[in-house]
Amino acid sequence: MVEAAPEEGAQIITIKKLLEAGSQFGHQTKRWNPKMAPYIYAPRNGIYIIDLQKTVDCVINAYNALKDITEKGGKALFVGTKKQIKDVIIEEATRSGSFYVTQRWLGGTLTNFKTIQKRIKRLKDIEKMEEDGVFENLPKKEVLQIRKEQERLEKFFGGIKEMRKLPNAVFVIDPRVEHNAVAEARKLNIPVFAIVDTNSDPDVVDYVIPANDDAVRSVKLITMVMADAVCEAKGGVLAVAYTKDEGEEISMNEVIKSSDKQAEARKLAKQQQQKEKEEKRAQMNRQNKKVNEKKETEVENVSTTKEEPKGE
Repeated sequence: MVEAAPEEGAQIITIKKLLEAGSQFGHQTKRWNPKMAPYIYAPRNGIYIIDLQKTVDCVINAYNALKDITEKGGKALFVGTKKQIKDVIIEEATRSGSFYVTQRWLGGTLTNFKTIQKRIKRLKDIEKMEEDGVFENLPKKEVLQIRKEQERLEKFFGGIKEMRKLPNAVFVIDPRVEHNAVAEARKLNIPVFAIVDTNSDPDVVDYVIPANDDAVRSVKLITMVMADAVCEAKGGVLAVAYTKDEGEEISMNEVIKSSDKQAEARKLAKQQQQKEKEEKRAQMNRQNKKVNEKKETEVENVSTTKEEPKGE
């Protein structure tokens, strides 16, 4: 970690960090949005490789914009409902003092915020009831019902229960998945920051960060950097932004070479898995054959015994 006052000329993020996180891997070439063409370096082994130099530039732009919003007193809402990244969103939003949504986006979370506030108030009322010992004087059945309600409210509103007004920025992971959140933010002119993969539409996002939006390491790295933007604005400690890399800088040619090696490694691993699967299947067939042969022998023995004539 580094202090919030980085060295002059230090980089917010580097190609090397993005490469190590696998941020360069887009989707299959047949599953792409042509609008993402400016952010694509080249097709490789059936998938698009994202231009990580452009990712670096976009991250820096988004970082400075979010930092500026926070310095002016603004608050950010982090949105990521994909199962594999929920913990990352909660951790980084909490670290930076931002709000978050990791469960299914409820329609009207932004555009009908007054109604949402009523549900949040109910959650806080239940929490106060518990603190004041009200539950102790209620029937167990009623307490059980209230706790179930509390769990559901906490599940959907726990990350925004301190959000007393609309956020000043929304950061989403995959605008295709979080299209409802993006649509509501755009309707209210709230700037949208997003990790955008090669199958998404960048036009619905104000601050595009072209990168792999499925791999946990990729999402975590970029989310940590965006959380650092908020932390720096508040004078806090940074987790990954401005940290130095070991060794020399990496070019996109080296990214391609590394991607080819990883693709070859995946291919070999897949072949090995297939080989192991076939060997396992063959072993099972051999075992089944032995069992069947044993059964047939037993049946023959029984038949022979029955056919033997009884002694005089």
